[in-house]
Amino acid sequence: MNKIYNPKPETWSSILERPTKTVDDIEATVKEIFKEVQKKGDEAVAKYTWLFDGVAVDTMIVSEAEIQEAIAAVPQELKEAIALAKSNITAFHRAQKTERVAVETVTGVACWQEKRPIQKVGLYIPGGTAPLFSTVLMLAVPAEIAGCNEIVLCSPPDKGGKINPAILFSANLCGVTKIMKVGGIQAIAGLTFGTESIPKVYKIFGPGNQFVTVAKQLATQFGVAIDMPAGPSELLIVADDTAVPAFVASDLLSQAEHGADSQVILVSTSKKLIEAVADEVATQIEALPRKAIAEKAIANSKLIFVENDQIALDLINEYGPEHFIVCTANDDFYIDKIENAGSVFIGNYTPESAGDYASGTNHTLPTNGYAKNYSGVNLDSFMKTMTFQKINEQGIQAIGKAIEIMADAEGLQAHKNAVTLRLKALENGK
Repeated sequence: MNKIYNPKPETWSSILERPTKTVDDIEATVKEIFKEVQKKGDEAVAKYTWLFDGVAVDTMIVSEAEIQEAIAAVPQELKEAIALAKSNITAFHRAQKTERVAVETVTGVACWQEKRPIQKVGLYIPGGTAPLFSTVLMLAVPAEIAGCNEIVLCSPPDKGGKINPAILFSANLCGVTKIMKVGGIQAIAGLTFGTESIPKVYKIFGPGNQFVTVAKQLATQFGVAIDMPAGPSELLIVADDTAVPAFVASDLLSQAEHGADSQVILVSTSKKLIEAVADEVATQIEALPRKAIAEKAIANSKLIFVENDQIALDLINEYGPEHFIVCTANDDFYIDKIENAGSVFIGNYTPESAGDYASGTNHTLPTNGYAKNYSGVNLDSFMKTMTFQKINEQGIQAIGKAIEIMADAEGLQAHKNAVTLRLKALENGK
């Protein structure tokens, strides 16, 4: 890991730069696949599933028999762990429900706000070397609580044309209405346009590689919303001598093993801790099955020493981490003043992996600095806020004149007339 001591503020942007890969022709590739899926539907999806995943499937739709086979294949211990995680995620997200907000702004003018579920949502779940069945819980649980009518899940098939059993078990447990054996750009395109097999949805959720990320962004050009722009996973820890070096190192490595382009950063007011953590990382990484991946991520990561908590806080807010662990003698300082972070983890016994799996908070979070202006996925992500108003005779008389003046000032005569006609009717007793 790169050790940096007392960096000047003017160097922070370059020091904190994400190791995001760029592919010059990626957007062109995504557009080409979108165009073909829009035109040819399932035929195009099957073509690209064969091209990218190396598998031909008889049908993209996961059958009930396949779901039952998967349920039987999942070990009981894992089923119980998933059930516990689902229970905690459900409790936290159900608590996010809000009541109708109603106000009479002036006598006779009633305004209120209510929430309605997004009717059709698509969930993208990566497969590959790390099938993220935990993400099924994070997305399907709030979708079901919100009351979404259609919850469509897409995940790439393996070489045998199957989806990881834990993904299918979790999807079935959490109320997913349709499961599709399709991944990558073609899955996002299918959810965007709809095909003979894949339903068209109104909003797409879930993480993915850079191709999926660009595909989700392109989907927004066709009237489909997405949860947030996304990039590689990242973690920033602020820690001092009250932190346990082995714990800090384990948290850094837990994110580093996600992918070669993940980034982990330690910010500390203790040079002693930095050295101890560096030693622990070197030791712990040797035992990781995904050592090769973690090593590449660690090579892009930083150990940063600063003189005091205020400098550390300013640097952290500039970075805007996806995951932020606080483990200091002055935790409340950071908790009270942090402005830009996706999710915050506090103390020696709050590993980031708790939020990834079972504490109850959502792990679908803004990356690549988007914590400055985006929230992580929550119950409201699956809902729309609608406003209502009802005005009686007294109410239109109370605000009518103001509307007329404002509409006239904007040169919108029809707007003014809509009020004038009503006011005259009331004056004439009609």
